[in-house]
Amino acid sequence: MITATQKPIDEIKETISPYKRVLVLGCASCVAECAAGGEKETGILASTLRMAAKMEGKEVTIREKTLDRQCVKDFVVQMDDIIDEYDAVLSLGCGAGVQAVAEIFPELPIIPALNTEFLGETRDQGFWVESCVGCGDCMLYYFGGICPLARCSKQLLNGPCGGSKDGRCEVDPEVPCAWQLIIERLERFNAMDRLEKIFPPKDWSKKQGQGPRKIIREDQQR
Repeated sequence: MITATQKPIDEIKETISPYKRVLVLGCASCVAECAAGGEKETGILASTLRMAAKMEGKEVTIREKTLDRQCVKDFVVQMDDIIDEYDAVLSLGCGAGVQAVAEIFPELPIIPALNTEFLGETRDQGFWVESCVGCGDCMLYYFGGICPLARCSKQLLNGPCGGSKDGRCEVDPEVPCAWQLIIERLERFNAMDRLEKIFPPKDWSKKQGQGPRKIIREDQQR
């Protein structure tokens, strides 16, 4: 999932300060899972901003709404009937959600309230870990389901650096050595022969350098 964290409240207040009617827009998908932009967080932020405006003697209208997903047009257009009531939208969506809402409602400023962080997994309650860089050429089969690009501090593709100690990364002892994990997984599957493949430098053109990436599935189109 996409993870995010809320921007500092002072930064948020500064970015919405020119506007008198603000819709705080939550997203009940990825950012809700990482406790950054769901209905609960949206309500708390809206209440905080209303309280701050009252204490500062400002006459502003701040309301909140949460969509199932901000990055899907079918959900965003649900605001068609109310969007004219606002001067700006403060989005608690990821970067993709902010841009999707801005494209559908180009007449309004869509202001991000979150910093989008990484593609990750929920390891435990309140604990999220990066696990994918979205490289466009998944190699997890060869590495036993452990991504060396996301989880090796040096992004090594052809074996460990030799600097780890007791299964911990030399860059940060708090981080497990990704290659130790890879080897243990492949040994468990009796698949160490997969490491005989030599990987060339990563072709990052599949991730960047050619403009926004697209996926088109004609079988899914109406």
